Amino acid sequence: MYTHILVPTDGSPLSDHALEQALGLAKGLGARITVLTVIEPFQVVAYEPEQVAATRDAYEKYAREEAARRVAHANELAANSGVAFEVVSLSADDPHEAIIQTARERGCDLVAMASHGRRGIKALVLGSVTAKVLTHSDLPVLVYRPPVN
Repeated sequence: MYTHILVPTDGSPLSDHALEQALGLAKGLGARITVLTVIEPFQVVAYEPEQVAATRDAYEKYAREEAARRVAHANELAANSGVAFEVVSLSADDPHEAIIQTARERGCDLVAMASHGRRGIKALVLGSVTAKVLTHSDLPVLVYRPPVN
């Protein structure tokens, strides 16, 4: 069946839930996990170079700290599961492309990820990394949805 599962995380509680579920699946299958966090590079339109430089520095500092937090948390969850794993952090303009490319490069045979389940105008305006992965990936994609309250 599946032997290597890629689990993208954005650090949200829903992503953490998806990772926990994927770790349980991997344990049951005897599979290994690659956890991926993608940092989107700073992008802005501004007229003053000083504004861009200060904002870029602040964003890049925040992005590095956030990626380190995500990696540490993923390491903690995975280490406690007994599943073989690795954690990868990279920077990319398009997270969905980075997810698909990482899955291919690392020989994954399943992508397991969360979907926030946005509908209507929110889904159109905000887009969905999960929807883009589903649309463009030739690998199977397992989608974890938020629990119904």
